[in-house]
Amino acid sequence: MSIRPTGLALAALIAVSSLGACNSVSSVPGPTAAAALPAEPAAAPVADLAKGSGCGPTIAHTRAIVDSDIATENLNASVGKRFAADLDGAAAACAAGRSAEGLRLLAAAKSRYGYR
Repeated sequence: MSIRPTGLALAALIAVSSLGACNSVSSVPGPTAAAALPAEPAAAPVADLAKGSGCGPTIAHTRAIVDSDIATENLNASVGKRFAADLDGAAAACAAGRSAEGLRLLAAAKSRYGYR
């Protein structure tokens, strides 16, 4: 069984035509990346984070992150209030000189609300 020259020419013509269709230039411009993306809300500034070591700066750092998450609506405000109350308890223990208890309460609160 042999392939006729006209059949081979037809197959080559179809192949070339289909490849040419991939490279066709459209006169209608597509959407630009800037037009396709919705405007992002402005990020809330994160407060200056406390320097140093111990439970005080660690709790303050977590509080700044939570406040930022509330401001950007990445955390529900009512959940943020409960988280802040838990952080207040940790800060009180820390201020009373019970840093181990303050860090333990901080770790428990972060775990409860899905923070690391």
